Amino acid sequence: MKKTILINSKLSEVIASMGHKDTIAIADSGLPIPKGVERIDLALTRDIPRFLDTLRVILTELCVEEAIVAAEMKENSPEAYQKLIEILGDVPIKEVPHEELKAMTKECVAVVRTGEYTPYCNVILRSGVVF
Repeated sequence: MKKTILINSKLSEVIASMGHKDTIAIADSGLPIPKGVERIDLALTRDIPRFLDTLRVILTELCVEEAIVAAEMKENSPEAYQKLIEILGDVPIKEVPHEELKAMTKECVAVVRTGEYTPYCNVILRSGVVF
């Protein structure tokens, strides 16, 4: 059994297979997931699991060099946006229009769907390198 906190086997497998510059999205329950992109559906019910909890766990295993969020998140979900900034720490954050973020998910290795019901709680994480 794994010793790290991420125990979802599919999510762990996807993260382990990511290379430098690959992207993975963590999404609220309403973000459309493009056909052909792997869906890792963690959603159980409204707000379980939460977007920020899922982000915290993923960051324990994924080296991130950039995070991309919808510019609308800051205005429409300011508390979640502020917590996202705190959780990401020194990771640079790029803001794009929500429609652009949705288009960018087509290039992600996977989209992780949470049970989050807070608007615009989506982030794309660009993989870095650990050396």
